[in-house]
Amino acid sequence: MKLPIIMAPMFLVSTPQMVIEACKRGIIGSFPLLNARTLESCEEWLSEIKENVSSDQTWAVNYIAHKTNKRFEEDLGLIEKYQPPVVIVSLGYPGKVVETVHRYGGLVYADVANVKHARKSAEAGVDGLILVCAGAGGHGGTLHPFAFFHAVKEFWNKTIILSGAISEGEDILSAQTLGADYVYMGTRFIATTESAAFPEYKDMLLTSTTEDILYSNSFSGVYANYLIPSLQRNNIDPALLKHNEKMDLDHMIDAKAWRDIWSAGQGVTMVEKVQTVAEVIEELELEYLQAVERMRSCVPDFISKQ
Repeated sequence: MKLPIIMAPMFLVSTPQMVIEACKRGIIGSFPLLNARTLESCEEWLSEIKENVSSDQTWAVNYIAHKTNKRFEEDLGLIEKYQPPVVIVSLGYPGKVVETVHRYGGLVYADVANVKHARKSAEAGVDGLILVCAGAGGHGGTLHPFAFFHAVKEFWNKTIILSGAISEGEDILSAQTLGADYVYMGTRFIATTESAAFPEYKDMLLTSTTEDILYSNSFSGVYANYLIPSLQRNNIDPALLKHNEKMDLDHMIDAKAWRDIWSAGQGVTMVEKVQTVAEVIEELELEYLQAVERMRSCVPDFISKQ
C-alpha cells in the first residue's frame, strides 16, 4: 500500500470505479453492497472489481448486518461467492459475518461509534475496529479520537482504523502517531469524477465549511452529519428538526430518502475542487511526506532543547 487509507464506503456515492482506482493507486477501496440496487447489479459490481483488482491489492465491501436489511441473506451469499478480502460490518451484530468471511480467510472490520459497541464487536471475533469519532461524515459518534482510541486499547490489541474529519496527509500521520493502523476517509473522495454523487452535491462540498455541518438523528434515529445547505434546498429548516427516538433501518437504506439530503464530515473545508481519485491520493501522499519531514525536523529540535 502507498498510504494506510481505507476509502470509506459511502451510500449512493461509492462505485466500482472508485474501488478499482483506489486499489490501483495504493489504498483500500470499498463500497456498500446496497449501492447496487438489485442483487443482479451487485453481482455485476463484485465481478467487475474481481476482474480489475489484482490479487495483491486489498478491497472491501460494506455489509448492513441488521435483520431489517431485505438482502441480509442474499448479500451474505454474494460475499461468500466473491470473497472480498475485507468486509466492513455496520448497524448490527457481526457474528454471522465473521463465520462466513473467516471460512474463506477474509477479514471483518466493524465500524463502531462507542466503547460499548466496540466491546461487543470484539467479543464477536472481528479482526479490526473502525472507531467512528466526532466529525465523521455519515453516521458518526461524539467521542474525541484520543479518548476513543485509548479506551478501546484497554481491551483490544488488533487492527484499529481511525475515522472522523481525516482530510489531509498530516491527519494520516497523526493517526499513525497515536497508534492507528489505518485511517478511514470519505468526504475527501465524494467530489471525485468517479463518484456517483450528483454534480450539485460535489459543488456544495466545494463551498461548505465546518459551520455547514449538522449532527442530527432526526431522519433515521441514528446520529449522522449532514450538509445544512442540502436541507435548506429541500425546504427543511434545521432549527425545526426534532429528536428521533426510533431507529428506522428501512429509512437508512432507502435510496429515495437520501437522494437530495446529503452527508459530509467536518473535514469538508478541505474539499476545494473536483478531482480524480488518483489526483486526491497523489495530493494526500505529498501532504503525508511533507508532514513526515516536518516531524523529522521538529523532534530533534525538541530533544536538543531539553
